[in-house]
Amino acid sequence: MNKVLLFCEFDGTDFVGFQIQNNGRSVQEVLEKALSELYKTDIKITGCSRTDSGVHAAEHASSFEAPFVIPCSRLPLALNALLPSDIAVKRAVPVEDDFSARFSCKGKTYCYRIYTSPVRSPLKSRYSYYSSYSCDIEAMKKAASHFAGEHDFAAFCAAGGSQETTVRRITGVEVKTSDTDENMIEIRVTGEAFLYNMVRIIAGTLYYVGTGRISPDDIPSIIRSCDRAKAGKTLPPEGLTLEKVFYNLNGT
Repeated sequence: MNKVLLFCEFDGTDFVGFQIQNNGRSVQEVLEKALSELYKTDIKITGCSRTDSGVHAAEHASSFEAPFVIPCSRLPLALNALLPSDIAVKRAVPVEDDFSARFSCKGKTYCYRIYTSPVRSPLKSRYSYYSSYSCDIEAMKKAASHFAGEHDFAAFCAAGGSQETTVRRITGVEVKTSDTDENMIEIRVTGEAFLYNMVRIIAGTLYYVGTGRISPDDIPSIIRSCDRAKAGKTLPPEGLTLEKVFYNLNGT
């Protein structure tokens, strides 16, 4: 058998998330169907993360065991001919037999986008949260600086998660205005692993900071409290994109 790592991009609007579910169309189901058709046998994949319904990915990774060799340079074109328009394989990489897209992952970067304008934009509504209120970017940046490090993030975890511990390590949280749209706020969160809805709650808390409902100096005490009620709201999924997945490939 030959193990392969696929990096995919998808618009999550019409997916129920990555993992196969009974209530709708999933990324895993669509990818496995295309792979099984290509290899003429049943193929199962392991994803780097589940992703919620409606969440997008600029880079999502899945690994699988190929029954025979198709050059990785040819795999994206072959698979994309079988995939629907809202998902595409960007590249394929050969990996060791013990590699797992989930367990070999070293970290991820998510980006949450908030579009702030007196008038909403239909062209941006699939990929951002709309706010008619302006936000204090500098206050949001100050608040974001408190998230880095290893903390108990129970205050930033939605009910329904299956994690054994709510302690996670965050490398950093960056808040900036988009380089291409001054009305678009980008919140990038990088970490080793995340709790259920954690990034969307961090984004919601920073949004509350930006609109004056939470002070930047309150963030450390909110983290220490482990009280979900003290953090901001869970922002909706359409604003969230998985931007980058980190691995040690070929010893790098």
